[in-house]
Amino acid sequence: MATSYPSSVTPPRDETAAGSAAAPIIRTIGLSDLHQALRLGWEDFKAVPSHAIILCVIYPVLGLVLARTVLGYSVLPLLFPLAAGFALLGPFAALGLYELSRRRESGERASAWDALEVLRSPSFGAMLGVGVLLLALFVTWVATAQAIYVAAFGYEAAAGIPDFAERILTTSQGWWLVVIGCGVGFLFAVVALCISVVSFPLMLDRQAGAGDAMVTSLRAVAKNPVPMAAWGLIVAVLLVLGSLPFFLGLAIVIPLLGHATWHLYRAVIAPDPNPRPLPPKPQFEKRSAADFPSALFSWRRKDGA
Repeated sequence: MATSYPSSVTPPRDETAAGSAAAPIIRTIGLSDLHQALRLGWEDFKAVPSHAIILCVIYPVLGLVLARTVLGYSVLPLLFPLAAGFALLGPFAALGLYELSRRRESGERASAWDALEVLRSPSFGAMLGVGVLLLALFVTWVATAQAIYVAAFGYEAAAGIPDFAERILTTSQGWWLVVIGCGVGFLFAVVALCISVVSFPLMLDRQAGAGDAMVTSLRAVAKNPVPMAAWGLIVAVLLVLGSLPFFLGLAIVIPLLGHATWHLYRAVIAPDPNPRPLPPKPQFEKRSAADFPSALFSWRRKDGA
């Protein structure tokens, strides 16, 4: 029998339902969930190899670096900051990988070209906004790293890799540069991790806004500080290992981390009880060649009126 309440008394709310409507439910995870996310990410990468896409991004960047070197500008001081910067831009660069993992998870067909379907997401504008924020963070980091190097060694360029290594490893200025640079870089990485660890998968999965996604990401880090710190360390170590052989290892590391991030999101964020379907693909009417050029004029009806 239904319970009635006096008009002056507010009925009790269903806290679970209210919490689901207000914000995503965040789970507590452990280190085993990180291993599971990496394992599932590796399975996704093997099923849909996407290293060719990543190479198409890495090689132009390397080409620009080499071009600057040929023109006489030493980029050696920026090589490490640029490599470390992949950790800042990685969450946005992996947008298509989240889509591939989402498709495999739901049993849909998934190929490398399907990664472009992320452009159809209703939240792509919000993703782009957070991506611009990460880009600004990356540019600020590179400029800061350059300023730290100039403060240690001035504007004189290193003669080559041996000279640069000798400066860094055998001088007090070099060790000061290492300590200060790593400390500042750590702060940039923490900021990027906190605002983006689950932001992009959440926007793709639930069509969330940029602000809500970043707040949810901060809440996820606050509720799981140790696993998230371990995840950040895993990302940093894998990116360093992938960068060592002339950045070529990133062709495997970035897809692995991208797919694994999707599964980490699934472990941290409880499923949406009321998922919103994606909008249907636009249907294009097939026309014959005989309709040209009249088909270009949308106001003309088929009956010729």
